[in-house]
Amino acid sequence: MKTYNVRVWAIRRRNSKTAPFQVRWTVNGRVCQEPFATKTLADARRSALITAQRAGEAFDVASGLPVSELREATSPTWYDHACAYARMKWPASSAKHRASIAEALAAVTASFVSTQRGAPDRAVLRAALQEWAFRMVLDQETGKHVNRKDFEDPPQEVGSALDWVASSSLKVMDAAESDVVRATLGVLSRKLTGKKAADNTFRRKRAVLSNAFRYAVERDLLAFNPLDRIDWAPPETTDEVDFQFVPGPAQTSELLTAVREISGRGRHLHAFFGCMYYAAMRPAEVASLKRSNCKLPDRGWGELVLSKSRPEVGSGWTDDGKSYEERGLKRRARKATRPVPIPPVLVALLRTHLDEHGAAPDGQLFRAVRGGRVRSTEYTEVWQAARLKALSAEEAATPLADVPYSLRHAGVSLWIKAGVDPVEVARRAGHSPAVLWKFYAKILRGHQDASNRMIDAALETGRDA
Repeated sequence: MKTYNVRVWAIRRRNSKTAPFQVRWTVNGRVCQEPFATKTLADARRSALITAQRAGEAFDVASGLPVSELREATSPTWYDHACAYARMKWPASSAKHRASIAEALAAVTASFVSTQRGAPDRAVLRAALQEWAFRMVLDQETGKHVNRKDFEDPPQEVGSALDWVASSSLKVMDAAESDVVRATLGVLSRKLTGKKAADNTFRRKRAVLSNAFRYAVERDLLAFNPLDRIDWAPPETTDEVDFQFVPGPAQTSELLTAVREISGRGRHLHAFFGCMYYAAMRPAEVASLKRSNCKLPDRGWGELVLSKSRPEVGSGWTDDGKSYEERGLKRRARKATRPVPIPPVLVALLRTHLDEHGAAPDGQLFRAVRGGRVRSTEYTEVWQAARLKALSAEEAATPLADVPYSLRHAGVSLWIKAGVDPVEVARRAGHSPAVLWKFYAKILRGHQDASNRMIDAALETGRDA
């Protein structure tokens, strides 16, 4: 209970050889007192109480302390607070977001320590925090989620790492100091290798840190979010796609042909990769594609009505233990759909796929060898084999089309270069126009130049008339 009903009395002299001076005050009628060896110390304490009172600070009735002093005296460690925050966020978060929170908290918590003496290997510490401290399991007896470290016995290496961080972790009050927060923001702006992290990565982790601080404010551990008072920007970097390594139409055609010819699995995944290129779909969207989503006429353009996504995430982050989760489209309401017109070449690929492989009992077009969701390790292995087959040795040694996601970049780039309105490109790809500009600025600037030339031509025509 907090109150502003506070009265600070004058310093009292008492009969004591060790602490003859006494500071007394009342909090909501309750008398509080502290003894001091010298009058100077007693006077300093009395002044601190009066300063807090005049500043309009509430006092805690139980302890008699100003709220700021109580926070400092009872402040938990950042490690304990981060465990509580991860536990609070778990029930309402998607599996992907749970893993993202744990990753960010692991980086932050490893930075919020008072010493590096006896520190475990950085990779071991990050893994211990991410997989054990900030991952939850369901306690069947209570029906509540608990931190995995408190429910299962971790390996010795993990247990030692967690013991070290528990003993070395700063208090929440100390972690909120400006210099400490600035240093941690610097850590978040770089990868473990020391290289600059992408803007999106930094912003995602900073958001987790900010929310954890806000939760500390909610728990009355802090008076304010320290990030609100810090003017700090990460080192400049760029999220633009490096188009020198995005395959052009001819190279993409050769890569897709190589996928089909590489193996039986490649033939099954031929249309999977085709969807990523011709419809610019994300792998998680292709993995969720069903026969009912497809409009495949005998000739001409067809349409895919996308409604679901199956992002791959570790089984430890899902409620049902699956290695993926069923969710709506990225950055859209759960029941929202996104119709994407598809050219005749993709219509033909999908019709051929259905003729040769059919669909799973649940309607899924693409599935793993033993059934279920196509795993990223499986389609990436096929893609790497296709790269070696389709590209020259010199090209294969570069990042050219080094990951399947390059097909999505290639598809979006093709649309922009073809003159499709950027707003329509963004809609088909499931981007916002702002995100499209961020990643495809170089191509869009070229598209803008072409638009400028058309306007110039129109203006010249108007002058001639």
